[in-house]
Amino acid sequence: MQLVVARVARAHGLKGEVSLDLRTDVPDERLVVGEVLATEPSSAGPLTITRVRVHQGRWLVTFAEAADRTAAEALHGVELVVDVDASDEEDAWYPHELQGLRAELEDGTVVGEVVALEHLPAHDALAIRETGGERTLVPFVRAIVPVVDVEGGRVVLTPPGGLLARDAASAVVDRPDDDRPDDDRPDDDARPEGEA
Repeated sequence: MQLVVARVARAHGLKGEVSLDLRTDVPDERLVVGEVLATEPSSAGPLTITRVRVHQGRWLVTFAEAADRTAAEALHGVELVVDVDASDEEDAWYPHELQGLRAELEDGTVVGEVVALEHLPAHDALAIRETGGERTLVPFVRAIVPVVDVEGGRVVLTPPGGLLARDAASAVVDRPDDDRPDDDRPDDDARPEGEA
């Protein structure tokens, strides 16, 4: 089974270095000098890491196959993948495994279906098509998605109020009743006495 560990973002400098958008929690194990990584699309690789460094929180790597900026720019958007044993990756799922799973609340209420896994800067998010047709992004964190049951065909959500479109649509805004009789309400056209 193949796991995406990073996506090539931009070229950095003139000597073939690129910045990466990480997709792994253990980049220091996956991205080491001498590692040969398969790519998606496969025509872009394989790529051999010759240098790794972290600069201002960004992972920067150089590949033997990309010696200058032009070659590095051609790698933009390429995904770096490694072969893994599925049993080695606890709490790791592939986008194709999540797509189509039923999204339900803890009480079993079905709220929609997972249509995609999106990689956002802060964390991944599940794109859910709610039963009403709305598309909602749900942060893919344990506090909000405590159960991923691929074999059972479902994810369980514990969303905060207002996250799902169905919550927003059913929210009622409490407004104080205006108990004043109609005669006591100000008339918009009324002018203070003495004004013409």
